[in-house]
Amino acid sequence: MIFFVGAGPGDVDLITVKGRRILENADLVIYAGSLINTELLRFTKEGALLRNSASMTLEEIIEAMTAAEKSGQIVVRLHTGDPSLYGAIREQMEMLEAQKIPFATVPGVSSFLAAAASLHAEYTPPGVSQTLILTRLEGRTPVPEKEDIGALAAHQASMAVFLSAGLIDELCEKLQAGYDKDTPAAIVYKASWPDEKMIRTTVAELPEAAKSHGISKTALILVGRFLDGEAARSLLYDPAFSHGFRAADKD
Repeated sequence: MIFFVGAGPGDVDLITVKGRRILENADLVIYAGSLINTELLRFTKEGALLRNSASMTLEEIIEAMTAAEKSGQIVVRLHTGDPSLYGAIREQMEMLEAQKIPFATVPGVSSFLAAAASLHAEYTPPGVSQTLILTRLEGRTPVPEKEDIGALAAHQASMAVFLSAGLIDELCEKLQAGYDKDTPAAIVYKASWPDEKMIRTTVAELPEAAKSHGISKTALILVGRFLDGEAARSLLYDPAFSHGFRAADKD
């Protein structure tokens, strides 16, 4: 069996219990070496074959996984965060399906969740934003025209921008097409890792904040009024609000 496993954002304790159990029993582990915390590989059993996918092509990865699976081995394709976000897993799955090779996915904790935890932030506070946009700036990998960050910024929703720290000047310009320049922003470098850095700033000051801290990669850019820390009280626990599990207080 082949398992696509989310390794989590960096902290080795943030892999799921299920993900760690499968990793511990794997015979072959193909891991995203440039992205995951390789301390996770300590959980593998003696004799497991460990291969770094950083220097492998898609075809080489599929060939290695299918050969091991056909010989009865347990295979783990270890991706950073959650595999469904910028994990390039669809093409792998399609090639496995074409060969009728069984596989399953074990979700993981994404870095955007770890970043919010480190900042003590809630992306969807009442009265501020009930929408979170996960996106990236166009680089070597294109972005659909309708998903240009300048267009998405017009919603002024909470936003987490992946894979864009190296293009911070362009990102700043596009964000200001929708967000006020004083809109709160944060740069979270290597969320949940031991060398994590958190910089609180504003949309207009993002380039200076990134450059002054030497950050040009492996960072999330968070934008939105949710970072203000101000919000209306949630109706869910309001004594005057009734729902299926609690009647409203009539006093």
